[in-house]
Order: sequence, then C-alpha cells, then structure tokens
Amino acid sequence: MKIILAKGSGYCFGVRDAVKSAYDMSEKYGEVYMLGDIVHNESVVNDLEQKGVKVVDKLDQIPKDKPVLFRAHGTSKSVWKEAEDKKMNIIDATCPLVHEIHRDVKELEADGRKIIIIGDHGHDEVIGIASQVKNAVIISNIEEANAFRKTKKAGIVSQSTQTIENVQEIINILMTKVFDLRFVNTICFPTKRNQEQIKELSKITDLMIIIGSFTSANSKRLTELSLERNKKTHQVTNASEIDSKWFTNDLNSVGISAGASTPDWIIESVVKKIREITNTYEKEIIYDKRDFQS
Repeated sequence: MKIILAKGSGYCFGVRDAVKSAYDMSEKYGEVYMLGDIVHNESVVNDLEQKGVKVVDKLDQIPKDKPVLFRAHGTSKSVWKEAEDKKMNIIDATCPLVHEIHRDVKELEADGRKIIIIGDHGHDEVIGIASQVKNAVIISNIEEANAFRKTKKAGIVSQSTQTIENVQEIINILMTKVFDLRFVNTICFPTKRNQEQIKELSKITDLMIIIGSFTSANSKRLTELSLERNKKTHQVTNASEIDSKWFTNDLNSVGISAGASTPDWIIESVVKKIREITNTYEKEIIYDKRDFQS
C-alpha cells in the first residue's frame, strides 16, 4: 500500500505563527485571552486552554493585567478600537495576508467602488474584512450573485480560503452586473497550493483521507474538491475516526491531505494509524504536483 501525503498539508504559516504566539504569550503572562477560538480545530483549542489560553465573548471579560490576542482570521475594526481605547495589551497574531486584504478593500473603497466580498456569511475573516469599509456586500454563492443589483463601479476581494471555482463562477455573473469592475485575487498561496494538490492527488489514488475539523471551512472545501474526483473520500478530525473497513484488499494507494488548521502531530498520528491498518512499513511519499508531472 502506497501512502501519499500532500506536500504542505496542515498548518499554513499564518496559523502556525498565531498558535506559536498563543503558546509563547501564555507562558510569558500565565494567561492570554482571545475573542473566539484561535483555529477551527478542537484538539488545538483544548490543548491551548490547558496552557492558559482562554476564550471570552467580549473584551470586558479580560482582566486588566492580561493581554488579548487577536487571531489569524483578523479582527473587526470596532473591536480593535475598543481594545486601543481601553489601552489593553494587544498581541496581533493576524495573518499578514489577511492584513493585506484589509488594505486592499480600503484602497478599492477609496477609489469610489462598492465593495463586494466573496466569502462565507458569519465567518470571522469575512466579518473582519467587511468592518474595514462601509456597507460591504457579502456574496457566498451564484444564487446571491444573481440577486445582486446592477451598479456602476465595484471592487471585489475574497475570503482567503475560497475555492477558485466558486470565485470565478461568481465573478462571471457580476461582470454582467457591474460596468466598472475590479477584482483583487486574495485567495492565499497555501490555499491555492493545497486545492491544486487535492485535485490531482485524488485522481491518482484509490482512497483519500482529509484531516480537519468539520468546523473548518478550509478543510470542508478540500473534502468537497476531493469528493468531486474520488468518491472514496473521507474527512476525519483525528486518527481515532479512521475506519479499517475503508481499506479493502483492492486498494493500492491512499492519499492524505489536511486543512490549514490541522497540526503536524495529528497528521503524523493519522499516517501511523493507516500504516498499522494496512501493514505498510515503507515511509510515506510526499506528493508535489510538479514532481509527479516531471
């Protein structure tokens, strides 16, 4: 049995840095507070909680001598202002690419454009982006794009973890509704790479395992992309959820990928469990689309 692990699976650099910052700050201050979970991964959140990283609903719940950590997804403009007005100790763990999206929407608005964000309603990152400008419109699917009223001038950005297919479909519709349309491609590189890897890896393997929380939009999109190409695709949050019945005798290969909120240790434990089930002793193959094309 060949075990093929997609290169770059798991934590993106933004999440990795944010999680490291949370661990470091909890060690330094004893406790550090956040408005919401730092990543959409229950195992990571539980471990951080044991280390003194606490989740609260509002800034008023944070002791005056303790820091607040703003997460990789980004934070709304009003919450930033409130924390600054209270002179709180702010630890900014926002992904640099999310900060870049914030700058992009401000520039588009300054150019007199109606702001359209392609993303999931209620997602922390989308809320943070929308708060940077006035009256942003959030569009998550082609039905909402079709319902959008015609306008003269608009600018589009997307949530960083959107699929390029969804973004393209929505833009194709909006091009018929906006006379002067400018699109800034804000899908981040790790997302693009992981999605492209999944599209190819799922076609050359007999079985696919996607590791990631079911609360993670990124992980769910990887699963959807894999399922479109390989019906033998399963999403798991950790090794305990792997079912040995999936590994039938006719399988020759299994592909593995993981969402951007999945830590290395969970990926390693899944690989170990698959090795045990399939009696595979060879080291897993690291899949890079470029290597397999050469």
